[in-house]
Amino acid sequence: MSDSENRPTNFIRQIIDADLESGKHNHVQTRFPPEPNGYLHIGHAKSICLNFGIAQDYKGLCNLRFDDTNPEKEDIDYVNSIQADVNWLGFEWAGKVHYSSDYFDRLYGYAVELIEKGLAYVCFLNAEQTREYRGTLKAPGKNSPYRDTSAEENLALFEKMKAGGFQEGECSLRAKIDMSSSFMCMRDPVIYRVKFAHHHQTGDKWCIYPMYDFTHCISDAIEGITHSLCTLEFQDNRRLYDWVIENISIETEPRQYEFSRLNLEYTVMSKRKLHTLVEEKLVNGWDDPRMPTIAAFRRRGYTPGSIVEFAKRIGVTKMDNTVEMGVLEACIREDLNDNAPRAMAVLDPIKLVIENYDQDNVEQLSVKNHPSDESQGSRIVPFAKNLYIEAEDFREEANKKYKRLVLGKAVRLRGAYVVTATGCDKDADGNIITVYCTYDSKTLGKNPDDGTKPKGVIHWVAAEQALDAEIRLYDRLFTVANPAAAEDFHTVINPESLVVIEHAKVEPSLANAKPEQAFQFERQGYFCLDNKDSSTEHLIFNRTVGLRDTWSKING
Repeated sequence: MSDSENRPTNFIRQIIDADLESGKHNHVQTRFPPEPNGYLHIGHAKSICLNFGIAQDYKGLCNLRFDDTNPEKEDIDYVNSIQADVNWLGFEWAGKVHYSSDYFDRLYGYAVELIEKGLAYVCFLNAEQTREYRGTLKAPGKNSPYRDTSAEENLALFEKMKAGGFQEGECSLRAKIDMSSSFMCMRDPVIYRVKFAHHHQTGDKWCIYPMYDFTHCISDAIEGITHSLCTLEFQDNRRLYDWVIENISIETEPRQYEFSRLNLEYTVMSKRKLHTLVEEKLVNGWDDPRMPTIAAFRRRGYTPGSIVEFAKRIGVTKMDNTVEMGVLEACIREDLNDNAPRAMAVLDPIKLVIENYDQDNVEQLSVKNHPSDESQGSRIVPFAKNLYIEAEDFREEANKKYKRLVLGKAVRLRGAYVVTATGCDKDADGNIITVYCTYDSKTLGKNPDDGTKPKGVIHWVAAEQALDAEIRLYDRLFTVANPAAAEDFHTVINPESLVVIEHAKVEPSLANAKPEQAFQFERQGYFCLDNKDSSTEHLIFNRTVGLRDTWSKING
């Protein structure tokens, strides 16, 4: 079977196939055009996978172009983070990084051309008046009183705008199209506005900046983009995209195609709301693992492969829909179940004392890193008289459904021996702090001689050799599936979205963990070493996802 037969198909790929077959294009050139005014989120990841994935599959090229036409909201930190995100997902852009600002001189020239053709004019209506003149969805707009200014005067006024002769908001350059159009974007849209703002690429060269709808289509044409892929909110704007290209003297004529944006349960994708979360310190920055940003998913322990697989599973359509969080979580569970080595961590430790074990003896047990993948090898785990186990793994009395340690009953310690509980100590509040047991020295790797098989297996760490660790249990940031629909999204923030366990105990092999390295903590879930706050002196592990989807069962 050929590579083309193995490719996923969708309506965009069908368009590309037809274009190549008909000879309309002999190659494919796409672009990913983020605005550097925030970190990229999981919706952008879908677009990255689409644009770069198509370029890869058709042996074409994909540009990374920053839509940097709004310097007040942009920052070089966002530029750097976006490049890091694209690389982390496994993609490479064609040639150098592109910026819309690379074309500011040419864009200005095309604006002048529209003025000379009588297709653009400088308008002095203020923002409120402009809205009033624009009309409504049911009522047509009316022409600006400045619409019929001569080309010569408009050229002089536009030059004065460029020279800093007008204040912000005093005037704008508008395309002259049709104030009675049923499409609001065609009612003489603004294509340039005055902004006295320092630009991260061009410095203080410009005090007028082009609007996105004017810039984007021309940038596509300059770069020879064959298929310009946008989300559905730009569908109506395609008319303006085509109008600009048709009315300037530029050789290539790119086409825009729209697909549905990603909506994901229990998240917000609005950059305004994401900025609010960061600025009001409702989260700990753009890469807080509760955020839907690519940097946050990376810090939480998601792998590039899991996100690419998620984009593949949800597909590309023209139908708006909301994807269940469980779909994304299933992708990372499957990835980590296959690839994450196992380790033991005790999050709520109590002592387990093996009374018949030699106080001075410390065994070095070889434990498999993965139960079904021999290629992942094994590690050495120390075993001694004093251990830690989870508080929830011991009860003085329990029914038959409880498969852990009970007084008078036996369980197996993971990778080690069978032990039988004999007693326990409690603190002044009645909390169990120490459990006593005996072990069967003949049960390392096998069942007791009498043939009985322990009903349960529990994890543990050797007390003296254990490392202290901070465990951050991350959960969904919102308590409702569609927080964007809430009147005030602050009211649906999940108070349990982050629970910090400060005094967990982990096996000593985890001292060698690398930032973002993933592990399955036995019976606890999947975790990774935090890539920002963790250090050799203070280990911090983030929960990526639980072993199974318990959220939908509890909250469904």
